[in-house]
Amino acid sequence: MSGVRNMEDYGLFLALLGSALLVGFVSVVFSLVWVFNYREGLGWDGGSAEFNWHPVLIVTGFVFIQGIAIIVYRLPWTWKCSKLLMKFIHAGLNTIAMILAIVSMVAVFDYHNARSIPNMYSLHSWIGLTAVIFYSLQLFLGFAIFLLPFAPVPLRAALMPIHVYSGLLIFVAVIASALMGITEKLLFALNSTVYSTSPPEAIFVNCLGLLIVIFGALILWMASRPHWKRPAEENAKVQRPKGGAPEGTEAESTMTDGSNADKSDVGFNSEAARKRNFKLDEAGQRSTM
Repeated sequence: MSGVRNMEDYGLFLALLGSALLVGFVSVVFSLVWVFNYREGLGWDGGSAEFNWHPVLIVTGFVFIQGIAIIVYRLPWTWKCSKLLMKFIHAGLNTIAMILAIVSMVAVFDYHNARSIPNMYSLHSWIGLTAVIFYSLQLFLGFAIFLLPFAPVPLRAALMPIHVYSGLLIFVAVIASALMGITEKLLFALNSTVYSTSPPEAIFVNCLGLLIVIFGALILWMASRPHWKRPAEENAKVQRPKGGAPEGTEAESTMTDGSNADKSDVGFNSEAARKRNFKLDEAGQRSTM
């Protein structure tokens, strides 16, 4: 626990984390209040109640749960947990978000088809579907490269910055699409004339949009602070070149929990080797998404 307390700006991190969890949870509640109090509730009959699953599941899964998955590595009380366990938690949260996003997409397409409404004509739908496609690709490559123990450490180190950047970019795209979507829904449901008079539903849903923006800003701030990232493992090792003689410098798989720490200094015969190892490990620990 002392390591947790030594985290730089620990109090600020806790304040931001608590604020993000509160704002994210309130956003989910707002989405439910919207569909039950102002719309037709939830159902699965091809009608408006089925469409209402779309905003609820997007806010719950694609915004809230995805946001938590982004910062899960940065929770300081998890730093003593094995990296493998945290990878499974990170992947599990993203998988749940992906499933909810897919169900929400099925609901809106089913509703459109039942009402003979054209699909994929708005910017909201273009960005939203693009985000779902790239999110599924991100999830698949994350499993294949960072979770399964087959990809070599240099490959993981090279792809980690791309993995992190693309994850944050997808998250921003999801928030942008959500804001466009709720505005589009209000314009269709209320028409522009009524919307311009700021009825209670419009004000309420605009507040939902503000909550989503605040949640996204908090998550992005926590995910972008370098001093809040998970510390590098102490048992990092330099990968042995193919065909090289064994020198006790076998690369640490990022899927392990560091049980071979007692051999961490074997084979480091030069300062250059130590620096190279540190850079590989540093890159391998940079996962925020």
